Amino acid sequence: MNYLDALLFGVYPYLAGTVFLVGSLIRFDRDQFTWKAHSSQMLSNKNMWLASNLFHVGIILLFFGHFFGMLTPPEILHALGVSAGAKQVLAVVAGSIFGLMCFTGLTMLVKRRLTDPRIRATSSKMDIFILLLLYTQLILGLLTVPVSLTHLDGHNMLLLMQWARNVVTFDPMEAVAAIGPLGFLFKLHITLGLTVFLVFPFSRLVHIWSAPVTYPARPYQVVRQR
Repeated sequence: MNYLDALLFGVYPYLAGTVFLVGSLIRFDRDQFTWKAHSSQMLSNKNMWLASNLFHVGIILLFFGHFFGMLTPPEILHALGVSAGAKQVLAVVAGSIFGLMCFTGLTMLVKRRLTDPRIRATSSKMDIFILLLLYTQLILGLLTVPVSLTHLDGHNMLLLMQWARNVVTFDPMEAVAAIGPLGFLFKLHITLGLTVFLVFPFSRLVHIWSAPVTYPARPYQVVRQR
């Protein structure tokens, strides 16, 4: 067994997951004043609507695509008549579309964050770091698309699914064994993805926990004039 693989894909997922959950709870309990998105739209609104929507829609679709794609048992796909090859093609097409949406929006946001003097002055080091980390992670994900096109039999995808299922079922030895044959690019993409979860509680990403999913069901706010 490769010891680096054992550390990164057998131990690191649990370290990142623990920090992600426990760190989020501690921050919410002790520092709720910073529990927000720190929106900078009021400082500069130029192209903000387009950039923000492309980024948020793209990354949300990518997240759920990865979540259900990697954790859905192959038996269910087989019962639905979806072969590994077909799922691979679907993942490549959908991932490319959503990835390019997210890349366009994130490129605009990165440029805005780094070049607008007002935005840069109000940005913390973590704001810039997490934005560049997401940007790097997204680029790595897009770079895996050409590689995936050379493996449309779905073999690599099945290995990724097996790794993810073994991690969530607390079988790290089998998880490491599944990840071993994958190429460096895929392993780096997974490692950076886990790092996003690791630094999540220390960044503005915590506002994801407060997504307004109950907003449509809220009662109307009554505003009375004098």
